[in-house]
Amino acid sequence: MPYQWLKRSRRKLSGGLIRRAASKKKRDMGRYPAETQIGEKSLKHIRTRGGHSKIRVLRDEYANILDQSTGESTKVKITNVLENKANREYARRRIITKGCIIDTEIGKAMITSRPGQHGTINGILIEKKETEE
Repeated sequence: MPYQWLKRSRRKLSGGLIRRAASKKKRDMGRYPAETQIGEKSLKHIRTRGGHSKIRVLRDEYANILDQSTGESTKVKITNVLENKANREYARRRIITKGCIIDTEIGKAMITSRPGQHGTINGILIEKKETEE
């Protein structure tokens, strides 16, 4: 483990200070999560290592939902976030992450993409809404 110095005491048995063997590196840097919400579409482009880029979805009101029974994918409006296993607070704040259950115009769907990494909201239909005829 390269970061053992985070867990142990900073003092030796002799009382001297244990100095860090390596300094902080840019490659170890983290960023704040995107915390994608429901709203008018908003994207953020981020430069990553090697000059590559990531697109983060900050807000979006539509999702690409695949109906596995028919094999068709449709763009539908998101109405609410019902459940988020990543964090219970995220469901209350209506934050979309991979694995969360959203309510759409055609029914409940589970998100299969990572909106903060992939730049799109994709999901699969779990439960269809009953159409009143």
